[in-house]
Amino acid sequence: MSWSSGKDSAYTLYELRKNSEIEVVGLLTTINETHQRVAMHAVREELLVEQARELELPLELVKIPYGCQNELYEARMHEAIDRAINKGVNCIAFGDLFLEDIRHYREKMLSGKSISPLFPIWKRPTNSLAREMIASGLKAIITCVDPKKLSPTFAGREFSASFLDDLPEGIDPCGENGEFHSFVYDSPLFKNPLSVQLGEVIERDGFVFADVLNA
Repeated sequence: MSWSSGKDSAYTLYELRKNSEIEVVGLLTTINETHQRVAMHAVREELLVEQARELELPLELVKIPYGCQNELYEARMHEAIDRAINKGVNCIAFGDLFLEDIRHYREKMLSGKSISPLFPIWKRPTNSLAREMIASGLKAIITCVDPKKLSPTFAGREFSASFLDDLPEGIDPCGENGEFHSFVYDSPLFKNPLSVQLGEVIERDGFVFADVLNA
């Protein structure tokens, strides 16, 4: 499972676990090795490790430097994919929703390899999907906001019905256009919820980040 630490990948995993023909054997996550945080979501590596523990799944980290060039990113991803193939993995699932260029990029990255991409929640209407996520028991905090698309005041908020109700017109309820990213601290698949608290909210590199800490 391509695991971002956020709601889309968490709900994708939830959907995958409903399929008895699919065995999920691990989580694959890209980490900014300079800051030890999940790329874009800015979630601390220690919290990522706790998510994996609660899901009882091994974690495969793809470490990239801050400001990583695409060539190096792709090289390290290919190395991770090859390691997965050597372990007998034959599919990687992604939580992508409707961006065709992202899907085509995933498919291109896996082209020629004995491993296939899966898109379990592809083209699900995001208005209803976002509320399905919340109704399932998934709980998340908004950790990153693009202030060019959404007010910085949404950073640090709970992903909830009231959050969805407050989103301006034109903002995708799942943030699929990059409006926001999230961190899941509880889901139907966690053995126990993570105990977390909100840290400082800062602006960096054109984005607004809300830090999440172990409580």
